[in-house]
Amino acid sequence: MSTLIKGVNIHKRYVMSKDNYVDALQGASVEIQQGEMVAVMGPSGSGKSTLLHILGCLDSLNSGEVWLDGRRVDVLTGRDLTRLRRNEVGFIFQTFNLVPSLTALENVALAAHYAGKGKRASDEDAKEALAQVGLSDRHKHRPNELSGGQQQRVAIARALVNKPKVIFGDEPTGNLDSASSEEIVARMHRINRDTGTTFVLVTHDAGVAQTCDRVVHMLDGRVS
Repeated sequence: MSTLIKGVNIHKRYVMSKDNYVDALQGASVEIQQGEMVAVMGPSGSGKSTLLHILGCLDSLNSGEVWLDGRRVDVLTGRDLTRLRRNEVGFIFQTFNLVPSLTALENVALAAHYAGKGKRASDEDAKEALAQVGLSDRHKHRPNELSGGQQQRVAIARALVNKPKVIFGDEPTGNLDSASSEEIVARMHRINRDTGTTFVLVTHDAGVAQTCDRVVHMLDGRVS
């Protein structure tokens, strides 16, 4: 396997006021291989989510480097950064982040539309992504008509629709009961196996972590 993601000596400080700051990352380094499914674990405040957001270019770093598929990406700005976020990475969040007024199909198609696809192509790609998560019969349902597990499957389809190189999940099973959590994890594993999409999942659930290829442990802003 080849290295897909590399974070090198990443530092991140959040400044609240002149003398009030938090060093969320203090020299964190990590490598993720193409096609891996990796869990990131650690106690609250260890920097898990911050690392995830920086690797996925949702947040900036103070120093260090982030590489994706052989290209340094922490230095990207403007259209190049927007294009990477839309096309090369996908995100799944604990709270689903679906648009309440849109159907499942429209929520997924919206991500394709933002990537520059026309309506017909966006709808077709959204249907394909929903089929991958087993929701072909829920196209017209809005989020409040879906269970928590089904809403998260829509969120996974949205992350998948532009065929990203990697999908980052920030506690993707955190709001789900045990049965729904197992189903979501099984879906992600199937997608990982069938498509080769890399997954990096922040989780507090040891059961979820045990199903992954590897666990990255964090403590005090570093990979331990």
